[in-house]
Amino acid sequence: MRRRVWGTAVVLGLLAGVAPVASARAATGGAGEPVPLARLFDNRAVSDDARPGEADFDGSGGSLSARDLTAAGWTPGGALTVQGARLTWPDRTPGEADNVRADGQSVRVRGRGDTLAFLVAATGGADASGTGTVHYTGGARSSYRLTAPDWRTGPLATKAVALPHINTPGGQLVEKARLYVVTVPLVRGRQVASVTLPRDRDLHVFALSVRPESRGWTGSWAASTSGHTAVGPWTDRTLRLVVHTSAGGPRVRIRLDNTFASTPVRVGSATVALRADSAAAVGAPVPLSFGGRAGTEIPAGAQAFSDPLGFEVPSDTDLLVSFHLPGTVPAAPVHRLAQQTSYVSEPGDHAGDGSAAPYTSTITTWPLLTGVDVGSGPGSVVLLGDSITDGERTTVGANRRWPDVLADRLRQQGRVPRYGVLNQGISANRVVTDRYPGDGVSTDTGGVSALHRFDRDVLAQTSARTAVVFQGVNDVRWGGTADQVIDGLREIAARGHARGLRMLVATIAPCEGEARCTAAADAHRVAVNEWIRGNDAFDGVLDFDRVLRDPDRPARMLPAYDSGDHLHPGEAGLAALAESVDLRLL
Repeated sequence: MRRRVWGTAVVLGLLAGVAPVASARAATGGAGEPVPLARLFDNRAVSDDARPGEADFDGSGGSLSARDLTAAGWTPGGALTVQGARLTWPDRTPGEADNVRADGQSVRVRGRGDTLAFLVAATGGADASGTGTVHYTGGARSSYRLTAPDWRTGPLATKAVALPHINTPGGQLVEKARLYVVTVPLVRGRQVASVTLPRDRDLHVFALSVRPESRGWTGSWAASTSGHTAVGPWTDRTLRLVVHTSAGGPRVRIRLDNTFASTPVRVGSATVALRADSAAAVGAPVPLSFGGRAGTEIPAGAQAFSDPLGFEVPSDTDLLVSFHLPGTVPAAPVHRLAQQTSYVSEPGDHAGDGSAAPYTSTITTWPLLTGVDVGSGPGSVVLLGDSITDGERTTVGANRRWPDVLADRLRQQGRVPRYGVLNQGISANRVVTDRYPGDGVSTDTGGVSALHRFDRDVLAQTSARTAVVFQGVNDVRWGGTADQVIDGLREIAARGHARGLRMLVATIAPCEGEARCTAAADAHRVAVNEWIRGNDAFDGVLDFDRVLRDPDRPARMLPAYDSGDHLHPGEAGLAALAESVDLRLL
C-alpha cells in the first residue's frame, strides 16, 4: 500500500501559503476598505420580461428573466443553501444593479469555515477566471483561483440552476441561462475578514459566503442524486423513506436536496423515527423543523437542512424519515438504486403517524433525501463509486453493500476512529462522462460524472475526512480510454487534497464474460490499474482487483464472488472487498 504524509503541505501550497500582512492597506489587497458586496454592484443581470432593455448582463443586451427566477424560487433577498453554503440572491428589483464584475474589489466577508462559496457566472462565451486573496483576522492571507463557467455555454451538469429563457431587447430567446455556485478552499481554523476578488471583467459575482465547518456532526447516511425523473405525480402525499445508519449519536438532522430541478418543492412537515417494521414506527415520530418552522420551500438547485433535534440515533439501525408534500410533484431528484423499500401515503399529512396503515404504496428509490447526520462523532468516510458501491445485485433491505460491511467493521473495532460511512455510489456512473446531462426530466439515472459531482457528493459532505474512489469500469466498458480515466482520477485526487481530505483509490475489478468487457476494454482496465498501483497522486491504494479476480484467469472474477452477471460481485464478493480494507488507511 502506498501512503503519503505531505497532504497538509499540498493544501497549503495550493492555497499559495499563509503570509502575514504588515499593514491595513495590504490587508485589503490595495483595493480600498472592504465593503459589503451589494455596495459594489455595478452590473444589471435581471430584467422584467416586459422591459428587457433595462438590464444588460453580457454587454450585448442579454439578461436573465425575472419571471424565470421567480418560477425557480430564486426571489430577491431569498436564502439559497447550495453545497452547505448559505447564499442570498441579491435583494434587487429587475433593472437594478445586482452583481459585480470582478476587478480586484475588496469585499467584507465574515466567518470561519473550510470553504468560500461564490454564486457566479461568466459572460463572453467562455470560462472566466482569476486569482483573488482571502484576508483573515490577525493579518494572514491566502490566495485562491476562481473559475466561473459561461452563462450560456457552461456545463449543465455543474450548474446551480438553469433558467429556460434569455431576455434580449429584440425578444425573449428559448435558451438556457446558467448560474453556478463555485467553492474554493480556506485555511481551516482562521476567521475570514475580507476577500479580494479576481480581475476578470467577464466574471460576475452575485453573492459569496463562508461555508462553516460541520463541527459537532458526523454523516451517518447519504445518497447521491442520480437523476431527475418523473414520479407519481404526488399531490398531498407523505413519503416515508427507510434509511440505515452507520454511526449513531444523540442528535439528528436531515438534508433534502432539490438537485437538478427547475422549480421549487414545498415540504409541509417532516419527522424522524426508529423503524419497527415495514412503514411502522417505534413510538410516535418526532417532528423536525426548518429554521424554527414545521416546513420549508427548497428553491430549484438548492437544499435544506433541518434544525438540530435531540433524538438518540442508534448505529446500525433503520430510520424512518417522513415528509409531507402538500403540492403536486410530477418530477423529483432521486437516487434510483436504493435496494430498500420505502413508502408513499394516501392523501394527507401522515408524517406524524406511527402506524403503517396510511402508507398504501411502495417505492424503491430515495427522492429528495440525501443525508442524515448525527451529533458528535469523529467524522465520515465518503465512498465515491458506481453500481458495485451502490449495491447492485444485493438483497433488498438487507444492507449488504460493501459500504455497509465496512461500517460494521468500523463499529466493531477500536484501533481507528469509528467513522460514519457515506455511500455515494451511483449505478452506471462514470469518472469522466455524464450519463444524465444534469438538467431536465430524464429516464437515465446514471448521474453526472464523478468529476462533475465531486464537489457536491464528496467535498460538501458532512465532516468528510477520507474519500475512497472506486470507479472506472463503466468508462472503459463504454469506450473510454485508460488515459482519460487516469486524468480524471488525478484531478479528483488534487481537488480532494486541496480541501484537506485523505484520498484513497481502488483498482478496477475484473469483468471478463460481461458483454461490454471486451479484450480492448480489459486492456484499458489493466492500464488504469497499473497506474493506480504505482501512483503518487493518492494517499493509499485498495487493490480490489486482486481481491476479486480469479488467480487462474485474472481478467475474470472468481466464480465464488461473481453475482452471475460477471460484472457485479455477489454478497460474498462485496463482503470480501470490505474485509480487505486496511482500516489504518482510513
